[in-house]
Amino acid sequence: MTKVDRRIAKSQEAIKNALIELMNGKNFDQITLQDISDRANVSRRTIYLHYTDKFDLLDKLIEEHINKLEELFKELSEVDFITSGQAIFEYFQKNYLFFSTMLVGGGADNFRAQYVEFSVELLKGEVNTAEGKNKGLSEDIIVRFVSAAYVEVVEWWLKNEMPYPPRVMAEQVGLLIKRII
Repeated sequence: MTKVDRRIAKSQEAIKNALIELMNGKNFDQITLQDISDRANVSRRTIYLHYTDKFDLLDKLIEEHINKLEELFKELSEVDFITSGQAIFEYFQKNYLFFSTMLVGGGADNFRAQYVEFSVELLKGEVNTAEGKNKGLSEDIIVRFVSAAYVEVVEWWLKNEMPYPPRVMAEQVGLLIKRII
């Protein structure tokens, strides 16, 4: 990576962090590009070099985290729920400010819905409704139920400042999901 690339990456990171920090204390609609620029210690012109406006910045930030979660799930698809769950909860922990702002702080109205849909897509095809405990039940209903419950548990964990370590969360959530699916 060249020096210019590092400066660009550093500026973009500062801009994204500034937005999340501001959203942690202010409603998104009240945040201006000048607020972001001041907090990130960059010019408004620098923001415009990378983003169309604050909505584009927020969309790209959300997309970045959803893509990273998708990558993690793909990388860990062959391991058990607990191991993969631990990696996911560690990612939430590492990015606490983002996820707590988005899910708990009401940072982006549509983020929760996006995260539920993301979870639904991950679980599709994982439920056996032909036999066993879920025989005759609707896969759609089961997947939506589990996804909504999972997102609620993540919200609770973040809201309560992560009272259990990622490993414990992964073990308990993994066991609960296995009981249902």
